[in-house]
Amino acid sequence: MLPYFVAILIIAAIYVLLALGLNLQFGLTGLINFGHVGFFCIGAYTAALLGQAGVPWPLTFLVGAALAAIAAWPLGLVSLKLKDDYFAIVSLGFSEIVRIIVTSEQWLTKGVQGLTGIPKLMGFLGTGLSQALAVLGILVAVNVLAGLAKLRIVRSPFGRMLEAIRDNEEGVKALGKDPAGFKIQVLMLGAALAGIAGGFYAHYIGYIVPEQFIPLVTFYVWMAIIIGGVGSISGAVAGTLILMVFLEGSRFLRDIVPFVSEVDMASIRLGAIGLALVLFILYRPQGLMGDYSTR
Repeated sequence: MLPYFVAILIIAAIYVLLALGLNLQFGLTGLINFGHVGFFCIGAYTAALLGQAGVPWPLTFLVGAALAAIAAWPLGLVSLKLKDDYFAIVSLGFSEIVRIIVTSEQWLTKGVQGLTGIPKLMGFLGTGLSQALAVLGILVAVNVLAGLAKLRIVRSPFGRMLEAIRDNEEGVKALGKDPAGFKIQVLMLGAALAGIAGGFYAHYIGYIVPEQFIPLVTFYVWMAIIIGGVGSISGAVAGTLILMVFLEGSRFLRDIVPFVSEVDMASIRLGAIGLALVLFILYRPQGLMGDYSTR
């Protein structure tokens, strides 16, 4: 039971990294990014390919983060010419383009067969509980660093400018400031975090296929930050943990209701998450960790 619990915490920690990246983009700047999984995919495949080539894992993470950030740059340029709702659609299309590319370029990514034999993170410890705990420790450390970096950004002039863009972009322009560069920078920062998360995912799972990077992953992250509290570091953590409880905890319901099939249970699971999301939006729109003095 303990190895299973540790495995769930590792996946949750990876999702927290994704949530922190999306919180930078939407929570601070108001960018509605429905293509976050595309950067996750870029980071995962970059880390996997470099890992198979014998590159040390810290470097695979850095290169994956850099490529994800570079991929976000043209998407950021597109965002300058589109309103929020149109940018959301374009970003969703971007993530699907990334998935189609990794599916089609079989010479590099093995297509739908996927990449196998990806070196395990902390593999010298074997494949038991000690290795999983080491991976979890590294992930917690990276999340803490990412959280501290986000906190520093929020309290800096750069962060205050991002919040001003989110609240009143036209007002920022009237003051002679250009929001364009700030939007591109924050999109690249969030993408880099997603790329690092992808590197952890690839090295932990050891096997990746394009179907692991569908838009549903992005919407899971959106659910986490909405439930936990948009723009909040603690909200990203709390929302992700609640999401994991719904996703994984529902698996044990079959012990109580054995007459429900696995297929039906998957539908019930998604329905429960959707219901929780609706209830939070109706009765707690600022999220679980949001300001309790406001509604």
